[in-house]
Amino acid sequence: MERERWVWTRGRVLAVCAVLTAGLTAFHGVVPNRPGRVGSLLESFLPWLGLAVVPLFVLAVLRRSAVVLLALLLPTAAWTHLFGGLLLPGAPSGPRALVVVQHNVSDENTDPAGTARALAGAGPDLIALQELVPGALPVYERVLAAQYPHHAVRGTVGLWSRHPLTGTRLVDIRPEGVPEPWSRGLRTVVRTPHGDVAAYVAHLPSIRVGAGGLASARRDESAGLLGGAVAAERLERVILLGDLNGTVDDRGLEPLTSRLGVARRGFALSFPASLPVARIDQVMARSATVDHLRALPATGSDHLPVAARITLR
Repeated sequence: MERERWVWTRGRVLAVCAVLTAGLTAFHGVVPNRPGRVGSLLESFLPWLGLAVVPLFVLAVLRRSAVVLLALLLPTAAWTHLFGGLLLPGAPSGPRALVVVQHNVSDENTDPAGTARALAGAGPDLIALQELVPGALPVYERVLAAQYPHHAVRGTVGLWSRHPLTGTRLVDIRPEGVPEPWSRGLRTVVRTPHGDVAAYVAHLPSIRVGAGGLASARRDESAGLLGGAVAAERLERVILLGDLNGTVDDRGLEPLTSRLGVARRGFALSFPASLPVARIDQVMARSATVDHLRALPATGSDHLPVAARITLR
């Protein structure tokens, strides 16, 4: 009797764990962000909650617990609803498609020429780069010049294009208290064969995870400034490419994700390059659809490049 009661108790514990996993996956937005921005921290690694189902499933099979197996349907359904679509193949390219590449090339990259050639080898229409340091910038300009005759650079961010660029200007996304020089945002107009598109390239401040939780206040403030610039953009079609130091599920990026569409297909984990666990390099769009996103092979950076196919409306 005691053994049966112990087995039943463990079964209930496992079932409760399954239900909690389902709740955190489906209703992560209700997790408070204080203290330590725990909500944003959870959302940064939200897809990985699906792995919790694996050990629970193994234990349920070993214990022959039908209750737990049924309970595991909840987190499985929640995960599939939120992320299952990202596993599907992208739709075929339409007549108004653009291919773009986004890459933080790293200010410690020892092979900028090789990085530039690798990015151009993907055959994109646009290449957005961050952490362009003065010593490496001439190398990128030289290597990319033949295929991408148009480019614009402001501070440490730049855009290379097959199509003409016009109206380039700095976008001030500097958080309060950050001294000059700090230039990590630009806006330009790409004169594509399908009409003008406002392109934004940005690099939001880094975040840190420590004993006090997630330190993302400056990143969140910068995201708000960038979101305001996008909201004020008069051109209907907008593309944002950048190292946003956050995932699209992180509420800290809500000023952007509430105004711009994100990728419908592809996980494209980009950071860190040695063992990618999150996609913090993003491609978003307005009046356009980000059909598919994929990670490209590693370069000399600590980020992986990501490539996206965008269909203009």
